[in-house]
Amino acid sequence: MRSIWKGAISFGLVTIPVKLYSATEQRDVAFHQVHREDGGRIKYKRVCTVDGEEVPYSDIAKGFELPSGEMVILTDEDFADLPLSTSRRIDVLQFVEQDDVDAIYFAKSYYLEPDAQGAKPYVLLRDALESSGQVAIVKVALRQRESLATLRVREGVFVLETMLWPDEVRTPDFPFLEEDIEVRTQELTMATSLIESMEGEFDPSEYKDAYREALQQVIDAKVEGREVTRPAEEAGEEPAADLLSALRASVEAAKKSRGGKGGADKGGADKGGGGKKPAARRSSAKASEKQDAKAGAKKPPAKSRGRKSA
Repeated sequence: MRSIWKGAISFGLVTIPVKLYSATEQRDVAFHQVHREDGGRIKYKRVCTVDGEEVPYSDIAKGFELPSGEMVILTDEDFADLPLSTSRRIDVLQFVEQDDVDAIYFAKSYYLEPDAQGAKPYVLLRDALESSGQVAIVKVALRQRESLATLRVREGVFVLETMLWPDEVRTPDFPFLEEDIEVRTQELTMATSLIESMEGEFDPSEYKDAYREALQQVIDAKVEGREVTRPAEEAGEEPAADLLSALRASVEAAKKSRGGKGGADKGGADKGGGGKKPAARRSSAKASEKQDAKAGAKKPPAKSRGRKSA
């Protein structure tokens, strides 16, 4: 990795020189716009809409358009007078519980590496912050933009996560939030059961970008001159008649896909709609053999199974 910024963490009277690295990278397949006929690259010219002339980059300024359509032109001198910190410091403002910071504020993650002379104070602050279970709220100026950020520890390294400002987070103003939607206790219980059946520890390596892999296969096939085949689509399941049925089916499917215990599988068979049919057949057989037998004697087991499936 190559550092993209050098500065220092300012913590009280302690200054820790650090280098900044991007902690993430996009793995999307990159394309160029080309001429379909010969593969030539497409280029664009910077042309002024007023005189139609091509404008060199040195003559390009930033403009802010007013609602009236008029343009306010800002020069480099205008930006130079703005109160943007140029001290290259990461100023620690306060320490808070990690859960106090809503993840919706996070924008981009960076790693911080200490310079040789800053290794000891870096490790000292790292260990103290990690043992506290808190994160530091900091302010930093990166790429002509001042941002709030959090400083936390991940795998022995400080991670700087820049944040959005509060007015950059939209309010979810949706009509359904004002509606009085009734959720039945039975539906809530089944939904909770579905969540519990899908619980597990998050392992990012278990997931993959299927679209990107398929796209890369298409590109590789083009290069090698092979023909690309489309995999057969999986048969879609019939839609459930109601929400409760959908939740019950989802719970059973989750148990099967996660390799549930044998007892759970048997229970699922008894709880499903098919579990009631054998009981009905047995009741019917008894009725044909002995008409005067009391059907009520055979019904309690069926009712017990019915209560389990509810």
